Amino acid sequence: MPLKALVPVGGEPMIGRVMRTLLGCERIARVLVLSQAPKSLAWLAEEPRVSLAASGSNISGSLAGVLGTDAAPWPVLVVTADHPLLTSEMVEHFLDASVGADASFAVVERSVMLARFPDARRTWVRYGAESYTGANLFTLQSERTLDAVGRFGRAEADRKRRFRMLWHFGPTLALGAASRSVSLERGMAILGRRLGIDVEAEPLPFPEAGIDVDRLHHHVLVRRIIADGKRDDGAGRALAVSVFDLDRTLTRRGTYTAFLLHAARRRPPWRLLLSRGAR
Repeated sequence: MPLKALVPVGGEPMIGRVMRTLLGCERIARVLVLSQAPKSLAWLAEEPRVSLAASGSNISGSLAGVLGTDAAPWPVLVVTADHPLLTSEMVEHFLDASVGADASFAVVERSVMLARFPDARRTWVRYGAESYTGANLFTLQSERTLDAVGRFGRAEADRKRRFRMLWHFGPTLALGAASRSVSLERGMAILGRRLGIDVEAEPLPFPEAGIDVDRLHHHVLVRRIIADGKRDDGAGRALAVSVFDLDRTLTRRGTYTAFLLHAARRRPPWRLLLSRGAR
């Protein structure tokens, strides 16, 4: 899609939302916007911390031309423009978790996302007992990562076909992920040895972090999330509160046991077989 970053979400271009988030993070000194049509984004350059440059044909090629230069000195945080749900809290959490690694990237666990958005459709990679989707956040700490960026550039064309993409980094990683015999930590250790750097994948606790806009159904989901957030800001809505009286200070009978019985009936009853009595 040409100029996808300008597609509006909630009345604002996606890239505008991403830029507001990044500029709101005190730890980000400057923002370089790489675009195939930088003149169309001239309005962003009115902010003194923002500069524009022409991008290449893919992400890795675009980065290779600017990493370590005056335009993008080390360390570098990479964010895609199709991430309108990005928040400063996500960015700060990821930056804290990435300290010490040559390169890192953010992921979201399938269980975390589907617990909040059960209808979200993403591309998942299975490591061990859990599946993960990318969160479009990356850090590159030094020139040690330049060769790795080039290697990822050769694999980038297969990014939606995860097995083929992983095969670019050796059969051990690809087959381990396909057979679910490799944990996320073990997989990153294998990848790091292959690339000659320390690579870490950082799971984020934010389900929205794994939702970008690649397809129409993603756009519909993101619009719904933003609209729900506006409705949930507390304005004009009653706040639902549950009160439990454990020692009959307010009520004639205790309410905790009644709550447990209610939950046992409403939740899958087989869970009671896994319960253990208090000691």
